[in-house]
Amino acid sequence: MRSSLLTNQCSREMMFLITAPVSTTCSHLLLRHLPPLRHESTIHRSKNFRFRSVSAASSSSSLLPQQPPPRPDKASELRALWKRFWKVAAPFWYSEDKDQARLRLAAVFALTLATTGISVGFNFLGRDFYNALANKDQEQFTKQLLYYLCGFAGGIPFFVLRDYAKETLSLRWRSWMTKYYLQRYLKDQTFYKIQSQSLIDNPDQRIVDDLSSFTSTALSFSLTLFSATIDLISFSNILFTIYPPLFLVLLLYSFGGTAISVFLGKGLVNLNFLQEKKEADFRYSLVRVRENAESIAFYRGEQNEMQLLLQRFTSAFDNLTELLIASRNLEFFTDGYRYLIQILPAAVVAPMFFSGKIEFGVINQSVSAFNHILGDFSLVVYQFQAISAFSAVIDRLGEFDDLLDNNSTRDPSHTIDEIKLTYQSAAKSSLLDSNGSVQSRQNQKLLEIEELTLQTPTNGTTLVHNLIADIYDKDHLLIMGPSGSGKTSLLRAMAGLWRSGKGRITFYLNPQDDFTQEKYESQENSAKRSSGDVLFLPQRPYMVLGTLRQQLLYPAWSTTMEATPGGSKIDGASALLKKDDGIEEGYKPTTDDLMRTLENVRLGHIVDRFGGLDSLHEWSSVLSLGEQQRLAFARLLLCQPKLALLDESTSALDEANEAHLYQQIQSAGITYISIGHRQTLTKFHNKILHIATADPKSIERNWRIEENSLQGPLNQ
Repeated sequence: MRSSLLTNQCSREMMFLITAPVSTTCSHLLLRHLPPLRHESTIHRSKNFRFRSVSAASSSSSLLPQQPPPRPDKASELRALWKRFWKVAAPFWYSEDKDQARLRLAAVFALTLATTGISVGFNFLGRDFYNALANKDQEQFTKQLLYYLCGFAGGIPFFVLRDYAKETLSLRWRSWMTKYYLQRYLKDQTFYKIQSQSLIDNPDQRIVDDLSSFTSTALSFSLTLFSATIDLISFSNILFTIYPPLFLVLLLYSFGGTAISVFLGKGLVNLNFLQEKKEADFRYSLVRVRENAESIAFYRGEQNEMQLLLQRFTSAFDNLTELLIASRNLEFFTDGYRYLIQILPAAVVAPMFFSGKIEFGVINQSVSAFNHILGDFSLVVYQFQAISAFSAVIDRLGEFDDLLDNNSTRDPSHTIDEIKLTYQSAAKSSLLDSNGSVQSRQNQKLLEIEELTLQTPTNGTTLVHNLIADIYDKDHLLIMGPSGSGKTSLLRAMAGLWRSGKGRITFYLNPQDDFTQEKYESQENSAKRSSGDVLFLPQRPYMVLGTLRQQLLYPAWSTTMEATPGGSKIDGASALLKKDDGIEEGYKPTTDDLMRTLENVRLGHIVDRFGGLDSLHEWSSVLSLGEQQRLAFARLLLCQPKLALLDESTSALDEANEAHLYQQIQSAGITYISIGHRQTLTKFHNKILHIATADPKSIERNWRIEENSLQGPLNQ
């Protein structure tokens, strides 16, 4: 499909070079200078109501301003746009792939230069061809026709290779930038902060659609400017030699057209920016209906969802209507501008032909040169809609790039202090308690919380005052309290997701080197927690896109298995299992290990139910919440962490299954901290932390830790 498009485009370009004035249109000029832009960056995508997909991470988009902030004047606007463009575009050309990238770019420019030379050659061929035709010189006509055919055979490959080289370079650029942005998006839990703090709308759309549009359009515009410069040098001399007044007419016509186009289309940038956002908001609403279909059906909330969907669609529709009106007003001018140039150059030089000063072929040559140069001067006229859409893409990517680079967005807390999260080796687990006395117990300390005051990141509301706690091996702690008291928030602080407040949280783990939260979040240390030290189990487990085998191996191991359509099987026998730090481990859970673990959590039946460990399904949809929670416990048993943090991880289970799972993780020697409301959980824990709702006017402790005198036989 793509190759046929390029071939058709080249054919149109070659036809443009030889056609007479009657058949030459400015639409061919547009094709010559700028290959058709991808649908992401043009208004035509909006005209067809092709709304883009967006992930659940964009739920906060409606909280953001409905338009980009106003800029003081055109000069500062252009400077800001250029800075953003360069900031987004430059990293690839200075990356480890820079040599290949620059070599390919040089090849594209060389091919563009060659196509310009071919265009100049056809300009002179066209003059001689029409002279022979006007003179009725059959021998010369046949000779020129043969030259044309040879020119086609030699010239078309250059046009095709130029477009192919440009597209492959664009694809390589996009591939590098996608990886670059994904690394920064997932680093230091930035994706979580963007979502939880509503920092930006639709980051997934910016990574998928905007990056694709940016790379292809930036390269196309760069080649357009280069081609325009070469055309000006090549054809201006031809046109000026034929008739100098025609060159002056061209300058006045092109500059006047540019000024009018800018005036008529000045609102298109804002409208394109808003259309990107409103389309994504509408698409996300549809995604939410799909992901929450059962809940909506239980609530009988179809009418409410219908109103919300129509409201967001209407918003996108109204903006698109304004966009179409603005485009219509611009096209009234640009269409007339395009078609007038079919007769303008011929009308200017016609008196010279009638007086016998020039031959008929010179008219065709002047029209061809005029159209080439006018196309160079009129880039803004012909490409104003594409330029406005591209400006919106630059704004969105620049905004996203600034956010990823901005260290101040890490935690917008009202407090100056931050919670210090550190990870120390097990050997550093001091023999002294936090109060300085010698430990009387033999168990290893796993976790130490020192004077922790926890606050919300957004408004600084205090949830926990001055918490002090030590967790040793085989200490099973249950955290209880009313809803909203800060139980889950305490786990977020332990995970490093929240750092608003003050105090210190220290994990004593296997690594021999100490490291802080910042070092922990670096590339080389990011896998330590999930590879055998600490594992967090949320109330609603995360189901990865993959096979049942991959569900079980997440997050400690990754596989290189190829994904196939839903419900099919893949061969997992040769899949390489790796720890998530990318280093192959000696221990790899076998199929028997996985099957045995599923049996231990009472999920052995799902293997036959779904067709084996290597079948693909939408697991968050086909498994009940209770089955998903048991699957999460299977991950826990496979990972064998020293410490597990469970956030109401058995809330969807009956008491029998709950007791069975706690028995399994105790038998595996895993120390755990649980959050829960059920009194039945107390018998599985030997310590209970009670958290009360904090009084904002008090600095008194709102917690207490007690030994559990009601512990069951599992703790004895």
